[in-house]
Amino acid sequence: MRYIVVCIYCLISLQVAGQVKTDQVWMSSIKTVKLFPQNNQLALPIIALNSSEQLELHFDDLGAYPKNYFYTFQLCNADWTAAQWSPFDYIRGFQQNRISQYRVSSIAQVTYVHYQALLPERSAVPTRSGNYILKVFQDADTAKLLFTKRFYVVDNKVGIAAQMQQPFSASLTQTHQKIQISVNTAPLKNIQPQQIQTTILQNGRWDNAAQNLQPSFVRGNVLEYNGEQDCLFSAGKEYRWLDLRSLRFESDRVERISRQNIPVLVYAKPDAIRSSLRYLWYRDLNGFNEISNAESQNPWWQSDYAEVEFTLAPNGQQPMANKAVHLIGELTGNQISDSSLMQFDERKGVYYKRLLLKQGFYSYAYVTKDVLKPQQMADAALTEGNYWETENQYTILVYYRPFGGRHDELVGIRQISSLLPNGRL
Repeated sequence: MRYIVVCIYCLISLQVAGQVKTDQVWMSSIKTVKLFPQNNQLALPIIALNSSEQLELHFDDLGAYPKNYFYTFQLCNADWTAAQWSPFDYIRGFQQNRISQYRVSSIAQVTYVHYQALLPERSAVPTRSGNYILKVFQDADTAKLLFTKRFYVVDNKVGIAAQMQQPFSASLTQTHQKIQISVNTAPLKNIQPQQIQTTILQNGRWDNAAQNLQPSFVRGNVLEYNGEQDCLFSAGKEYRWLDLRSLRFESDRVERISRQNIPVLVYAKPDAIRSSLRYLWYRDLNGFNEISNAESQNPWWQSDYAEVEFTLAPNGQQPMANKAVHLIGELTGNQISDSSLMQFDERKGVYYKRLLLKQGFYSYAYVTKDVLKPQQMADAALTEGNYWETENQYTILVYYRPFGGRHDELVGIRQISSLLPNGRL
């Protein structure tokens, strides 16, 4: 019995050790980490294998003096566990590279050093498709980790047909969206369905992702997925917004700005519960942020920072029973964690959250999580409402592991919008 217990403990330890921390900021001085396709802040960081496509990396370090920052890549499986490869097997070039492009902020009252890079550089190129983690650390010491960030290298080999539809179920047809998917695996030749894994992301979020999907039907080389059972998503509502492109003037969603301290304190107008309101379409950023400035030439090192207080007013000025309220969007890393958790102010009867944000245009939403059932996903039903007409962007990721393979290859990506009739972006 003791031997069995020891074996189980070792297996659990190995599994935990294999997990890679993703989209985490470990240093409190590091702010506004963004990784996106070149010249497109509102897209997921995806590049094609062996292509000339590049990603832009931007981040700020609060302070006046530059430091020696380095980066590396780590190849992962579909579930973000570490792949069984040495870095020499998936990086052509150096394993560590210094970030040499930086600039001290100008004009801004808050002093910071802005770092940026175009990845991959010629000195470090990913050679295999799959999920990757970008790791940035100080002084060439991986123990001094600043942050990690997901990105994707795809080798498009399979054909993916996808479309958003209303569910057939009467209880879900007005509140949910289902994604109908067909994957043509003919180019892979003689595969078994269990070699394919499919993941669906809603607006780039991983906290509510549909993962490790297996096909319900196989028609020759085409795998069909049952959207009615496995590919269902709460539709939510169009994201709320906050315009911080100017700190001199109060935009439509700003209640007031206190300039007594540096950084200035921005009070966003209190947000109300929208679950009982009828659906209204307007163009939003689906949770993404765009760093921009209405009063300077370069937003990356000429934009200022502000303490921003978000407020959600619950019905009856009472806290929601057994519910934790989270502020989600790129501004909190789209994570259900302490970084997005809102606090309840009993005196004012509101939930609030303060974040240090750089000037730009932000989109966000509120979700709740049942504290008694932590295994359940966070949902917007109580705070925003779910309406099937909501415009959402879905990303379908198809992974393939050859027999004897040592990691999950990313062999197809398809992005669709629920707003367009044919589902294409």
